[in-house]
Amino acid sequence: MSTEIALLVGLKLSGRKARSQDARAAPSLISAEESLEELEVLAATAGATVAERSIQTLQRASAATLIGSGKVDELKTQVHFHDASVVIFDQELTPTQQRNLEKALDVKVLDRTQLILDIFARRARTREGQLQVELAQLNYLLPRLTGHGAAMSRLGGGIGTRGPGETKLETDRRRIHQRIQAIERGLERVRGGRTTQRQQRQAVPLATLALVGYTNAGKSTLFNRLTGAGVLADAKMFATLDPTVRHIVLPSKRHVLVSDTVGFIRNLPTTLIRAFRATLEEVVESELLLHVVDASSASAEEQTAHVLATLNEIGAGETPQILVLNKVDLIPGDPDSGALARRILGDPEHQPAGAVAISAATGQGFEELLQKIDQTLSVDPLAQCSFRFPVGEGGPLHLLHEHARVLATRYDDQYCYVDAVAPASIRRKLRQYALALR
Repeated sequence: MSTEIALLVGLKLSGRKARSQDARAAPSLISAEESLEELEVLAATAGATVAERSIQTLQRASAATLIGSGKVDELKTQVHFHDASVVIFDQELTPTQQRNLEKALDVKVLDRTQLILDIFARRARTREGQLQVELAQLNYLLPRLTGHGAAMSRLGGGIGTRGPGETKLETDRRRIHQRIQAIERGLERVRGGRTTQRQQRQAVPLATLALVGYTNAGKSTLFNRLTGAGVLADAKMFATLDPTVRHIVLPSKRHVLVSDTVGFIRNLPTTLIRAFRATLEEVVESELLLHVVDASSASAEEQTAHVLATLNEIGAGETPQILVLNKVDLIPGDPDSGALARRILGDPEHQPAGAVAISAATGQGFEELLQKIDQTLSVDPLAQCSFRFPVGEGGPLHLLHEHARVLATRYDDQYCYVDAVAPASIRRKLRQYALALR
């Protein structure tokens, strides 16, 4: 299969008002050059060969083309010189900018968001994952339908056209909206099924761990070492898209469930976060997060900050974390986990339950990580709390009676109200029923 030749373009805003003028420029913690390096890895993951990278510096972004007419003319020359078939922008393009650029360059034009969506379309294996990706793509492409379908037909297929398919994108808005509604109904059924699965797991009170981290941090390699599962683990971004849950036994003989989840990335499209709500709930409902960081990366601090921000966005910011400093075999010398953690976190407000330096590839530090997980799960402080359970939902009430000290129970026509002293792990499992902590 032949690969597509791609040109990459970034934007750097200069001047005092640059940051306020366009939030789509590279963030302050990472340079435009580093951001383009990451974009090149994304492009390679999507199957493109990058011929050239360029950065345009402006005081303000162009409303018509993002980069200005002079840079567009320069890109036209580069497209012809390299015989490129796609130009990929590191910033999100407005529908108008994308149409103007495609008309001027006469090749396919994508932005970072569309590239990530394309990779997700390639990686989705389950029906759930495919529906989630299609929903995100349709929501992203809907405002770009005017003229875009014709442009895609003229410019051909390949990167950025996978997923819903050209024929769907060229239909009218009414049918697109109908398809979005149908997918959302299907995903609600999936969400209900996941809720049922979690309730069944809660009936057998096993602690749940979730692996989270920046894409390509080594989560799937660690997951395979923890569980022996054959999850795809390669050096490309978003190797894992569909969540996988496995059972493991810790050194203390404690039985726990571990889930591997999709990797986070800078500027993860909001459409994807919304579409993958059912999947990300595996993270939200976990008792402990293993936050896997590529400690060998020069961008580790920035990547960690983005993961922490995303966890806050999905409602998992308060869940206990162990910072897993992975790939230390690639760091010269004998790195100290405490020093690495302080450098990478850089924010005293985000202190994990502990930090462990490991290599998921070689097994270095693996036993220490298991011990740290055991120790963290053993700390389960009690607190007095109140719950409200719908009449007829016996499972959660049974869980509370099994693992907490019930102080008082009262009923009305719709609900059962319970005051109890419960450990933190049970309070997290029953958070949707909680009324108050005392």
